[in-house]
Amino acid sequence: MNKTSETRKEEIVRVAAKLFKKKGYSAVTMRDIASEMGIKAASLYNHITSKQDILDVIIISLAEAFTEGMQQIRSSEENCVGKLKQIIELHVRLSSQNIYGMASLNNDWMHLKEKRDYFKRLRVNYEDDFIDILKKGIASGEILDAKPEIMMFSILTTLRSLYIWIPKKEDLDLEELIGTLSKILVKGVAC
Repeated sequence: MNKTSETRKEEIVRVAAKLFKKKGYSAVTMRDIASEMGIKAASLYNHITSKQDILDVIIISLAEAFTEGMQQIRSSEENCVGKLKQIIELHVRLSSQNIYGMASLNNDWMHLKEKRDYFKRLRVNYEDDFIDILKKGIASGEILDAKPEIMMFSILTTLRSLYIWIPKKEDLDLEELIGTLSKILVKGVAC
């Protein structure tokens, strides 16, 4: 995001997400966020109501982006393999654009309060859609006849940890990453 065009609330969310990744949600205070921004903690409350609200914005916006992406993938005309490649692309793109937010999505979701059940529904629906794609691929003979839950777990474990790996690669080519991950996660590593 272009920092000059972001609102103060967006800046607060961005700075908080970075601190949540670095220190963990529980360890970060509103004072820490304000200090990182060079303002007084009281000034934060002109834009947000609580640290909980910041976490809600970070996690729910990403969860909804994944849900929307999955809905588009499910409704696409692609076969199973094509849809799996689209899922990989969705994760690479969202992770590379939201490295700090992805840390909260994966590590801090349990701190959600009023939005926790909503988040869990989004996650379960996403995973159910993923498994449905895999089951259809098995039924059509496109992919290996193995337990879809294990296939999903294997693929998502890699994709959900991209936020840790991506920042360490300064010269990362996203298209190359999408292609390589698609080959490895969909086709495997055997010759």
